[in-house]
Amino acid sequence: MKKRWPFGFNVLLFAAYASVGPFFILYYQDLGFTGAQIGLLSGISPLITFVFAPLWTRFADRTLRHRLVMSLALLSAVAAFSVFPFLRAFAPILGISILLNSLLSPITPFADSAALYMLADHKELYGRIRLGGTIGYGVAAPIAGALVARYGLGAAFWTCAGLYLLTFLISRKLAYGPTKPAGGARGGRLRALVADPRWPLFLTVALLGGFALASFNYFFAYMKELGASESTMGLAITVGTLFEVPALFFGHRLIRRWSAHGVLLLAMVALGVRLLLFAACRTPGLVLLIQVTNGVTFPLMWVAGVSYAHEIAPEGMSTTAQGLFSATVYGFGMAAGGFLGGPLLESLGGRGLYLVFGLVTLALVGVVALVEARLSSARPDAQGTLVLSRRPAVALGRRHSLR
Repeated sequence: MKKRWPFGFNVLLFAAYASVGPFFILYYQDLGFTGAQIGLLSGISPLITFVFAPLWTRFADRTLRHRLVMSLALLSAVAAFSVFPFLRAFAPILGISILLNSLLSPITPFADSAALYMLADHKELYGRIRLGGTIGYGVAAPIAGALVARYGLGAAFWTCAGLYLLTFLISRKLAYGPTKPAGGARGGRLRALVADPRWPLFLTVALLGGFALASFNYFFAYMKELGASESTMGLAITVGTLFEVPALFFGHRLIRRWSAHGVLLLAMVALGVRLLLFAACRTPGLVLLIQVTNGVTFPLMWVAGVSYAHEIAPEGMSTTAQGLFSATVYGFGMAAGGFLGGPLLESLGGRGLYLVFGLVTLALVGVVALVEARLSSARPDAQGTLVLSRRPAVALGRRHSLR
């Protein structure tokens, strides 16, 4: 019974994302913003997430105010997206984007932390909870495309506001752990998390995931260059989300077999290859074909990342760990990609943008893999702690199984 609430929350939350997220760049282009302005708007918002997500999640772990912060964030989204279509100038849009993203930043880590807590002894089934997001996104995307084609871009924002209101109602049913706030050992736990040598490498991969994900902010602008209609754009999103289903449903088996860390790196390589395939496309039909590869890219990267963050988090720091992971992906990583994407789109076009993003992603993942290969051969230190381990772990089931 408890599992249906985080599942339903993900359905509505990702439906809200799908209803407006892919249309932001088109909206900015319709307003006549320059490539630099679009890059700033795309980059500054996730940078705000990078700053505020860890602050909100740490605050919640210390005070047990998860539900209060979640409610504030969701109701702020309802208000902001209701007025967004009436904004026409760059300065107020930049201002409301900064405020909105500072408040929305903890939603995903809070939802993931609640899902893991409510799954209790079945944490390996997190991917099936996250499958709700795929369903919500896949259903909402073509509906949003049809609404925009008929009523204009304003319909996307108002649909998003309504979905956030429904998400707020479902959020009241989420439960969080632990049941008591952390005491004086909190500082020691945070230092232990920061000092763990696995975290810098893990967050570097998370940053690359966000960097690559930022390129999809320009996906509809790229498809528009190829001559795609709004309905075809929505169909492309639907195809991509449909092929997330097997990965999310069976992802825990892959993680059990190859470890969360191994699946994370494989998904990042697949993501870089997918970006290069977009760079080679010349027709919308080929884009639809490439979208079938989506299931083995970002969805697997996210499930493996959530699993790995949970495994290596100190006791009592689960929400904080998810906040760091989420902030790095949706914050610093997407900020870097957003700042770069606007000028690239203006100077090289959509295909050139995906070429650059794909090459950078593959090159830097290769560097991380080489560094980890050297560290994995290190001997245990005086306390018997391995610098890096390649032992398989049951997905989300044993937090310290890699220690």
